[in-house]
Amino acid sequence: MDRCAFIRANTLLTAPALVPEIRLHLAAAALAIWNKTEAQLGAANVPPPYWAFAWAGGQALARYLLDHAKVSAGRRVLDVGAGAGLAAIAAAKAGAASVLAADTDALALAAIALNAATNGVSVATTAVDPLTLPPPPCDLVLAGDLFYERALAARVLAYLEAAGAAGRDVLVGDPCRSYFPADRFRRVAEYPVPVSRELEDAEIKPTAVWRLIL
Repeated sequence: MDRCAFIRANTLLTAPALVPEIRLHLAAAALAIWNKTEAQLGAANVPPPYWAFAWAGGQALARYLLDHAKVSAGRRVLDVGAGAGLAAIAAAKAGAASVLAADTDALALAAIALNAATNGVSVATTAVDPLTLPPPPCDLVLAGDLFYERALAARVLAYLEAAGAAGRDVLVGDPCRSYFPADRFRRVAEYPVPVSRELEDAEIKPTAVWRLIL
């Protein structure tokens, strides 16, 4: 499957509501693109197309990075579970020295490359699951909306705490999903994020940006 061609054919180039400065290839309907993804790959139970949507946590994180450019300017940035690459692109636009977007979904990596090019920034990608490795050389670790499943949340928290202990600055965008450990983070900003009722339980999702407590 030509991943870039698939993404172009099944998404619209649009700006997330909270981050109009950035345009992404996003899907209009979750079930439709999931079914098409399974059909194109010729397989069932493929990963959900998280990359095709601008989730609340990613939007809040991107907004914060654009509004507070000094947070990422001149720094080496790692975006964990990058999805569409929204936060990674925001960091690059804010002047990051380098940005690495990590995601285990091959379609997500293709989407990140397309989205970065659309926005005129350079974002490197990797399919290696960072949660299986020690934190790489970087200054800032980003994670948007990764606390939606218990097992994943535990792995993400362990990784972010290891990154913090190694001297990395850690920022998370999250609307307090079910498994978000709020006691391990300090809220630094909050935004009312417009979202799709197809994906969320409300049209506006109060979402915060959090810094890991060391």
